[in-house]
Amino acid sequence: MKKSTFFTVIAFTFIMLLSTNVDAQKFSGLDKSPMDAAAFPTSYRDANKLIKIVYSRPQLKGRALSKLAPNGKVWRLGANEAAELTLYTDMKLGNKPVKAGTYTFYAIPGDKEWTVIISKDINAWGSYSYNEANDVARLSVPVTSEEESLEAFSIAFEEANGGAHMHLGWGTTRVAVPFTK
Repeated sequence: MKKSTFFTVIAFTFIMLLSTNVDAQKFSGLDKSPMDAAAFPTSYRDANKLIKIVYSRPQLKGRALSKLAPNGKVWRLGANEAAELTLYTDMKLGNKPVKAGTYTFYAIPGDKEWTVIISKDINAWGSYSYNEANDVARLSVPVTSEEESLEAFSIAFEEANGGAHMHLGWGTTRVAVPFTK
């Protein structure tokens, strides 16, 4: 191999190594309000889910819940994008039938009760584009309080008669939303 060919190959290899590093994907750090999901049945091995919700989990960080989710105002149920609810089978929110599909799930917090809302709007960021005309179902549910305070907004499901209760919790506030088949 000629000396000039050898140096050309070395130079080409060096340039390729540099260009690969320059074009490498940059990944961002963790979101301040990480996305999470809750589903029922809760077993990850059970492929026959009835319901799933994808939401972001804001933290209180010393702030009052009423500042982050103000009473009387439509709230995205989390942070960032509005919570996305998927029903894998036709269900009822309270007594209102809701067809299987994907929806946005909102809430209007209050001291004694929260109004939960299933909206046919999807891919919504926050609650800025909320439109009441697109509501599929609404239900007012009572607020309870617990001694244990949850730093991060949390959603969990629990089996209930004929369906599941979606439990919402943040700070000491708790709300149970009934879904039935």
